[in-house]
Amino acid sequence: MVALAWKNLFHDRVRLVVTLVGIVFALVLILVQFGLFLGFMETSSNIVGYSRADIWIAAPKIPHVNAASVLDESKRFVALSVPGVATVDRYALAFNPWKLPSGAQELVQVVGYNLSTGLGGPWNITQGSVDELRAEDTVMIDELYADKLGVKKLGDTAEIANKRVKVVGFTRGIRSFTTAPYAFTSFKNAQNYTHIEEDQTFYFLVKAAPGVAVAELKKALQERMRGVDIYTTEEMRRKTQNYWVFETGAGITTLIGSVLGLIVGIVVVAQTIYSATVDHIREFGTLKAMGASNKDIYAVILTQAAISAAMGYAIAVVIAKFVAQGSESGSAPILLPDSVAAGTFLLALAMCASASILSIRKATQIDPAMVFRG
Repeated sequence: MVALAWKNLFHDRVRLVVTLVGIVFALVLILVQFGLFLGFMETSSNIVGYSRADIWIAAPKIPHVNAASVLDESKRFVALSVPGVATVDRYALAFNPWKLPSGAQELVQVVGYNLSTGLGGPWNITQGSVDELRAEDTVMIDELYADKLGVKKLGDTAEIANKRVKVVGFTRGIRSFTTAPYAFTSFKNAQNYTHIEEDQTFYFLVKAAPGVAVAELKKALQERMRGVDIYTTEEMRRKTQNYWVFETGAGITTLIGSVLGLIVGIVVVAQTIYSATVDHIREFGTLKAMGASNKDIYAVILTQAAISAAMGYAIAVVIAKFVAQGSESGSAPILLPDSVAAGTFLLALAMCASASILSIRKATQIDPAMVFRG
């Protein structure tokens, strides 16, 4: 049956190419759209996911991590008194104007953190070092936003909130979903840029002591502290993702694109496989006249669908990988983990199998006697 399915597919190579084009188009669209969705999810909450903190203490009812309100430092000492708490760091995350050397302005998100513990700090550092942030008025930005912020090399200067800053480091791949790049600095410097008082902060980042369950520590903190909201890092990550990706509509748009790709693929493949079956209807009649059962007909058509799916998938993955690599230098990354690639292969098989249903019905209803008619 495999040999027959193979011959049927390659008998009309133009039709095979049309089938593969439809499958490839649909799968590339699905892979790219879903990869964009995953990229949005990652970018929207990367500052939380890479924080290395266990618990975030925030002002009540913030919608997402980028919308912090001021907290009094006295709450830090309450948190430190809770058994199981190893460290409690003050953390700043606020929008501020960045003035380029040309005089133009952009918006950045100042990230002030404890340089000693590193909680909430930068990752993927390519130039400079965290130690250089100990100097006054120093920041670290991502290479992706260097041109946008008027920075060409280490040592270049600009202004944040009318205060001079010096770029002492670069990171790679720390994107911002809000289009306002992150500018990492010490918490002390961040206080100067964000104009909060000496005894104020935007968040407290908590690290649990070794062996302490994060869920239990969160419960203990909630029992002791009032006037704050307490989240595990995973809860804060999901909260931020849900806001930026779903409530703003960005994620829904990409998911709709994936569904449309699937629908287009099924329609194109169904039409092509149906036409191929009709063109070979006498061959299927011959099979039935020779004693082939409906099960045998099913096997041939589904095998044709599986071969088409495998060929289309192989081409689509290569194209999608190139597109994903090209997105690495842009602000909207496309993520294609192995799990997504594997899932898409199964989706391709299901799509082609579903598209074969009409063909199967047509072939199995054929009258074997037609073979002997003129």
